[in-house]
Amino acid sequence: MIKLIIQAIRQTIVWSIITGMIYPLVFTVFAQLVFPKQANGSLVMRDGKLVGSEWMAQQFQGAKYFWPRPSAATYGTGATGLNASSGSNLGPTSAQLQTNVRANAKALRDASKLAADAPVPADLVYASASGVDPHISPEAAEFQVARVAAARGMPADQVRSLVEQHVEPPQLGFLGEARVNVLLLNLALDAADTKKSG
Repeated sequence: MIKLIIQAIRQTIVWSIITGMIYPLVFTVFAQLVFPKQANGSLVMRDGKLVGSEWMAQQFQGAKYFWPRPSAATYGTGATGLNASSGSNLGPTSAQLQTNVRANAKALRDASKLAADAPVPADLVYASASGVDPHISPEAAEFQVARVAAARGMPADQVRSLVEQHVEPPQLGFLGEARVNVLLLNLALDAADTKKSG
């Protein structure tokens, strides 16, 4: 019996070292060497300043920017509390979900000066499961082109061209849907606006 206990303790120590130290260390070094940008969070820098991550949505406000999907977590990434990354868990029969969707749709229509019954893209009115989804559909980006162009005094075709340049195809050509990264699009928009005024 003592022999079995000693063997179990040894096995626990050996496998803890292998899986808890060696394995993570090897893959951390491998990731830093082969995929350093991704291993460090796909951070986006502009003029030496950190402006975000390609994989984390930010709340862009104002008519001059493309808006991301709504977030039930207010775009938070904290591990605890109300700002933790998560979905709302509201079901399809939830009155609160219906209220949220109506409010989101109204805000979009009002900002775009559209009729009260004008259709709006679903991904701009429903929150993502994570609360920090960085992408919107190309249709959701196109929906916002006129508003953004008018607010910036830019030709709609120029803004639309930026959207088209930032459409990412499905992964490996067949996984998922085409999408637009809102942060990268807004940064390109700011850069184009600066060139225009500069």
